[in-house]
Amino acid sequence: MALKRFTEEPAFVLHRYDWSETSLVLEVFTRHHGRIALVAKGVKRPTSQFRPVLLPLQPLHVSWTGDAEVRTLKAAQWQGGHVMPTGEALISGSYLNELLMRLLARDDPHERLFDHFTTAVQLLAERSDAQQLILRAFELLLLRDIGLLPDLAHEGSTLAGLDPQRRYVLVPESGLSAAQADDGQAITGEQWLGLQAAMDEPAPFVPTLRACAACLQAVRVPLRNLLHYHCGVRVFKTRQLMLDVQAMTRQRPPADLGADPLSDTPSTATAT
Repeated sequence: MALKRFTEEPAFVLHRYDWSETSLVLEVFTRHHGRIALVAKGVKRPTSQFRPVLLPLQPLHVSWTGDAEVRTLKAAQWQGGHVMPTGEALISGSYLNELLMRLLARDDPHERLFDHFTTAVQLLAERSDAQQLILRAFELLLLRDIGLLPDLAHEGSTLAGLDPQRRYVLVPESGLSAAQADDGQAITGEQWLGLQAAMDEPAPFVPTLRACAACLQAVRVPLRNLLHYHCGVRVFKTRQLMLDVQAMTRQRPPADLGADPLSDTPSTATAT
């Protein structure tokens, strides 16, 4: 029986690990097939044509054969379109990769999410002043597209529409509920409704980005709690990496320190 062959599929490399002395297994996010595993044979040899291509946060076209759990990579070409994020943007992009690795099951296509990821990576490379906004927008769209974000226009238990003037808190198990007076993680119904309306747009990434710009300080903690709940972690590896980098540079003058794109420190950046 002939092996199945798939050609020129849009993809990003999310993660890679050793398969043998000369080969790697790649965790790849593809547009039409979701997250899949590909073995890149001989990729660690100095003469391999794959070595300069199979990098994270680079848009690729990949071809492979097989339909087992781990397929065989046959070709990979850089698709072009934007430069690779660097510096803090690279760590932010690695955080997005980590989210996809933790939350996406293999062989579960999410074409719209792939497009959101492509937009997020491109914006991270271009907009160093808006990293927190880009991360929050992608977090919202990721959770929505894989079915883990509750309806932000209604209360979770009663399904009643939100009152724009009241404050609501996001509870991972039950969705939005009316907040107590001293609940510091609550934001107004108007803000939740604005986020829901932005995500309902036909091309939602930029509208959601603008909505996040208005309520970033309020929504980042509920989103972080929801992600930690569904990922089963207290600290993401990329977040710990950023903390380690900051620890190594804390002796520098304050002016030399960049803002942590994954931190809880409010950002003064705005999206265009």
